[in-house]
This record gives sequence, structure tokens and C-alpha cells, in this order.
Amino acid sequence: MLGARDPPRTRDAPDGERAAPRHAEITGDGYRDGVPTPPSTHASTQPSPPSTQPSDRPVPGSAEDEVVGICRDLIRIDTTNYGDGSGPGERDAAEYVAGLLAEVGLEPHVFESAPRRTSLIARVEGADSSRPALLVHGHLDVVPARADDWTVHPFAGEERDGCLWGRGAVDMKDMDAIVLATVRQLLRAGERPPRDVVLAFLADEEAGGVLGAHHAVDHHADLLDGVTEAVSEVGGFSVDLAGRRAYLLQTAEKGIMWLRLVAHGRAGHGSQTNPDNAVTRVAAAVARIGAHEWPVEVPATVRAFLEGVTDVTGRRVATGDGTALELDVPTLRELLGTASRWVEATVRNTSNPTVLEAGYKHNVIPGTATALVDCRFLPGRDAELLATIRELAGPDVEVETVIRDVALEVPFEGPLVDAMVAALHAEDPEAAVLPYCLSGGTDNKGFSRLGIAGYGFAPLRLPAELDFAGMFHGVDERVPLDSLRFGVRTFDRFLRTC
Repeated sequence: MLGARDPPRTRDAPDGERAAPRHAEITGDGYRDGVPTPPSTHASTQPSPPSTQPSDRPVPGSAEDEVVGICRDLIRIDTTNYGDGSGPGERDAAEYVAGLLAEVGLEPHVFESAPRRTSLIARVEGADSSRPALLVHGHLDVVPARADDWTVHPFAGEERDGCLWGRGAVDMKDMDAIVLATVRQLLRAGERPPRDVVLAFLADEEAGGVLGAHHAVDHHADLLDGVTEAVSEVGGFSVDLAGRRAYLLQTAEKGIMWLRLVAHGRAGHGSQTNPDNAVTRVAAAVARIGAHEWPVEVPATVRAFLEGVTDVTGRRVATGDGTALELDVPTLRELLGTASRWVEATVRNTSNPTVLEAGYKHNVIPGTATALVDCRFLPGRDAELLATIRELAGPDVEVETVIRDVALEVPFEGPLVDAMVAALHAEDPEAAVLPYCLSGGTDNKGFSRLGIAGYGFAPLRLPAELDFAGMFHGVDERVPLDSLRFGVRTFDRFLRTC
């Protein structure tokens, strides 16, 4: 029977480093002869948050007692992913998580894809290990945050107005904390889930997962042996639909294609005429791509969601049949509020320019200009999207693929879905549960390469007035404390029946 045991002793560590737990097998270039490589020297211009060091360990108790403290500790560990390898990495957070799991008898396998780009995987033995295993995964990295833009410091993990504030509070250190608190509670009680549950806490999701989920699939697939299904982020949260609460269970996500536009021209003096100006070329391409109106096409998951909204509210939010549905956008926005942004983006391909780079002095015309474009495609529409972008960019602008990953769609049915729905209804009996498609992406993409069917299930009961969609990658990211506690109650029910 699995249960708590004394935490492992740790080895001595260099100054400024926390020691890795002795139990954790750490592999990869981030360690030399068992000693960690120095931390990143990424220069930050942000002021340091007040007292951002995590506590030694959460005080053992129920999952509801622990979850806020674990989430706060994770927020206070800066794991910013700038996308260029210059950030602090995920090692400190991974070692903290490994310690929490070791305290309840698990033996995490900790590995690195590059120095300080750390992930870990641990298996919880189930009552019936002959059944296919379930993967529960979360990422440890977060997107950048500028402290000057925030009401509180983004890495302070401050409690204010009934919420826990900080970068990662909803994306996705909240779910990391919910999973950790729930698993610790289960194992301290000497109980097991009905089947093996594989836990993964990963690096690099915010940059496409190359150094995280994809690395795990390429180099540590043996740790995922027997896994057929997975749950992760951005699903199971509530929205208000005409006064009735509904939980959105993520059963699909668009594909991702991050592109770089490159224009070359003749460098020269800024006072001269120059018909071969690289900046002009890339700017024109960006304007065409940004203004392009993609045709509407409604995938099966989105169609089921729209039908569910009509069933709940009695109001039609789309007209037409099959994939030719037309959204009633004003009604959708009235019913869903800011969550409608996700829905509006799931009935078409999208292409948003996000970064422009050119030049180095006011009076110098550069020879090269570049732009980054974040494209997301519907299932089976990746080739069409790329061809359209090349046409819009024009013959004088090169289009390079930086990241490309698949669109996903899984059934809103079966025992796993039944377990998620039942867990939500046990806590909120009158609520509706609807499938939906995520306009962004998750590490489910990487694990799909092993044939694993991935869902989004990070249960949160949210206040109707909270702009939850705006919290993702936004300023003043925060999660209600009551929502975290709801999450552990619901996830505990799910783990016991999955």
C-alpha cells in the first residue's frame, strides 16, 4: 500500500542552489558529474518581488488546506519562458515538485532537455495496473510579465480580494497545485486510484513543448508505457450562460503554426530613395496577413458546443447547417462575455502578427526585416493556411516555419468523459457540461504522437464577473481561492473514479 514516508535527504549543493532530492534521477546536459550547472544569468530589468522564496514545504493536511500554499510557492518560483533560452528555466520548480511527490512515497524521474530546462514524470500505482494508464500533465513554465504593468508583482504570489495573484495563477500553476495537493492527499490516506496514473510536470509548453513534452516523447517514452488517455489544462472551468453555470470540457484544440517572415532589401542611408526597402516589404506583408478574413468552418466539437449553448439558454447562437454555420456574434458575446473570444477563433483559421524586428539606427535603412506571425489552424487545414500566408506575403518575402504542431479532436463520450462530468456534477449538480474547442494549444499535442487522447480538465468554479479568458497571458493574472479549493474537491472525485 502506498503511503507517506520520510522525505529523502539531499546532497550538498553549490551556493545559491537548492539541492535536488536524492531520490530523483536527474539526467541531461543540465548536470555535470551530479552537480547542477550554474543558473541562468538572464538579465532582468524588473524589480524583485517582495519575499518570493517558496516556503520549505506546505504544512501537511487536506488537499483544500494545501492547494493555495502550493500554488503560491510555484508562482514565487520564476519560470519565465522567453522562447529564446535566456530565462531561468524550470529546474527550481521541478525540484520543488519532486520533493512534494517524494514526501508521499513516489519516485519522480527528473530529466533535462537542456541546462535548467527540467521536467519530471512519476507513476502512481493503481488498484488495477492491468488497465490502460491515465496521464495527468501540467507545465511549469510561464510567459513573461512586466512588473510595472501589474497591480501586484507578478511573482509575489500575493493574496488579495479573495484571489491568488501572479504569473501562472491560471496558466497553469493552479492546476499543477490542484494535482499535487490531490495526489498527496490520496497517498497520505493510503489509497490508490483505480488504475495507474502517470504524473508529468513539464518544461517549455509556452514555446511549443520542444524541450518539454516532445522531448519526453522522444527520449522518455518508456515512462509513459501503457498510457492511452490524458487530462491537462484549459478545461473544466465554468462560465455563466444566461444565469446558469456551465463547465467547458476541452475536447479539441486548433493546430499551431508559428511563422517568421523575412524580407531582404538594399541597405542604405535613410535620406535616400530606396524602392528595395526591406522594412516596407515586411510591413506590407504583415498588413495583408493581419487584415485577411479567413472563411468560417465549424468543426464537430464547436458545433456540439453551440448546440449546447442553445439547449441551456434557449437562444440560437448560429444559423445554417453542418460546417456552413454562421455565428451570431453579438448574441454569443452577450451570453459568454470574454470567453466568446475563444469560440470566435475556433470557426476559422487565424493569423496574428505579433513581433516586428528591423533596423538599428534612425537614419540607416536595414538590409533585412523580419516579423513573427502566430497562426492557428482547424483540423486538416494546415497546408491551406500555409499556402494562403505565402500568397499574402508575396514573392519578395520569405516564409519560414518556426513551430508547427497538430490540431486535435477527441470524442465527448466514454468512461473518462463520464468520470469528469460526474465529478463536476457531484460538486455542482445543476450545472451543464459542454464540450469545446481551445483556440490555443497544450502539451496534449506532443503526447498525441504516442496515440494518447488528450482532454482539458482543470476544474474551477469561477465567479460570473471574472474575466477568466483575459487572465491567460494577461496583466493581473489571478485565480480565486475558492476556485482552487473547488478544484481539489472535484479532481479528487475524478481521480478516485478515473
